[in-house]
Amino acid sequence: YKIILNSYLKPLRKMMVKSYISNLLVFLTSVCLPVAATAAGGRLVSNPANLKGEYFTNPIVFSDYSDPDVTASPDGKIFYMTASSFQCAPGLPILRSTDLVNWELVNYAIKAVPPAEVYSTVQHGKGVWAPSIRCHNGEYYIYWGDPDVGVFMVKTADPEGEWSEPVLVVPGKGIIDTTPLWDDDGRLYMVNGWAASRCGFNSLITVRELSPDGTRAISDPVVVFDGNDGVNHTVEGPKLYKRDGWYWIFAPAGGVVDGWQLAMRSRNIYGPYEPRIVMAQGSTDINGPHQGAWVDGPDGRGWFLHFQDRGAYGRILHLNPLEWRADGWPVIGSDPDGDGCGEPVKRFSRPAPADASLSYDELQSPALYEWHSNYAADRYGFALPQGMMRIYSGRISEPANLWSLSNLWLQKFPAEKFTLTARVRISAKESSEGVSSGLVVMGWDYSTLALCKRGEVFELQRGVCADAEKGAPESVETLATITPTRIYPSGLLRNLEADIWLRVEVGEEALCNFSYSLDGRKFHRAGAPFKARAGKWIGAKVGFFSLAPEGVADLGWIDVLEVKIKK
Repeated sequence: YKIILNSYLKPLRKMMVKSYISNLLVFLTSVCLPVAATAAGGRLVSNPANLKGEYFTNPIVFSDYSDPDVTASPDGKIFYMTASSFQCAPGLPILRSTDLVNWELVNYAIKAVPPAEVYSTVQHGKGVWAPSIRCHNGEYYIYWGDPDVGVFMVKTADPEGEWSEPVLVVPGKGIIDTTPLWDDDGRLYMVNGWAASRCGFNSLITVRELSPDGTRAISDPVVVFDGNDGVNHTVEGPKLYKRDGWYWIFAPAGGVVDGWQLAMRSRNIYGPYEPRIVMAQGSTDINGPHQGAWVDGPDGRGWFLHFQDRGAYGRILHLNPLEWRADGWPVIGSDPDGDGCGEPVKRFSRPAPADASLSYDELQSPALYEWHSNYAADRYGFALPQGMMRIYSGRISEPANLWSLSNLWLQKFPAEKFTLTARVRISAKESSEGVSSGLVVMGWDYSTLALCKRGEVFELQRGVCADAEKGAPESVETLATITPTRIYPSGLLRNLEADIWLRVEVGEEALCNFSYSLDGRKFHRAGAPFKARAGKWIGAKVGFFSLAPEGVADLGWIDVLEVKIKK
């Protein structure tokens, strides 16, 4: 009996130790997730074709880094960029470059969008709008406007390390697109635009003074430019600079899709400002070239990094030369006719030699993904010790529609054409009838490829929803029956588990084709093509979800084990 008993106990003890270690690792990684999620590990997000050569090609980043702003390190050797992140968390991405062409995602400045309780559920299109990043006295500052709450600020001595907790600098509605300027006498000013959707008016640029520590306003705003002139409508996104005794405001006008770039100058911080159009689409196919950042590059030349609206792909990034003319005005891009209004360039000599240490890796990092609202471990899921993320089912009421699901784990489209392949493990309890988990391309319209638990098997389903924001129900097509890879006891209820590879191929015009595989080698087409559509102020995103119908007690989950992207 002793020999027989030991033969059972020995492997059982090993299993218990392995289980303990595994559970401990899951616990530790889940506890550390809010911190670990801010460390991006230097993932290249720019065009891999620009890694070599004397010239670069636009767009430099074919991904949705909306409303970009850039600042240089004190020694001028490193550049840091941030961009709008809206309701997504972690937010305020921090990107690093040495040549203004190739950019790595290295951090996030905020772990959660403030106020935390507001953004504990998805708030499409709200949150972090058009931030600015500046370096002053060895510290980096980011200011941004939440159109519903007010102006926030965070700061740090190390952009790739921890940032301070957000401070509400100016409470109020409609204050957006904020930029600070430390003047020569040490006084601090802030410029901003206004959102008509919140305060009832727009096309105004105002300036006010902040306290020396940048934490509060000490004067009322003053109108310094009025775009309600029948010419420069929708002026917004101002960036404030000073050069050779002139105060400069760079601001886009005319709208995101068809607008142009203004530069305006004054000898007085409060104006009046004289405007001039310094870049427009002209004869190019690069629409709406505006809203970005002027910075002096490592070569000493001026450069302007801005976005172009590309629909489902979001606001992708271009880099253009900025030249100061003899009359003291800048011109951005190419100006062959010499009229002072440039056109965006497609190809140009790069600001500095390419960083030979950079490379593109198909194997993805969890840092490229954001939740659709502030992360909550007890509701969303945990990092995996041998994989990327476990996502538990979010509950949504009928009719099923992912627009209201907060725990979507998504990334930006990384290129115009790409293939994403994910190795996942999908689980559901015996009682978790109707629980569905899988891959999603998300926007105002969305499509899913998922496994739904039905009895003793999983159904492979394609879901499609048009006008999700309006509460439209999802149409679902069952494509195949998938037998569980394994069924094992889990408490009083059995657990069904399926290993599967899910794939989406995104082609020109954001046309998406889904497929699946049971062995990682042979893939089967899964339903009709789907045309991706932008979300609210953001481009389409791709990632993972799990949902449980209302009334189902036991949640399911999806383990995202590995993701590869080929551009």
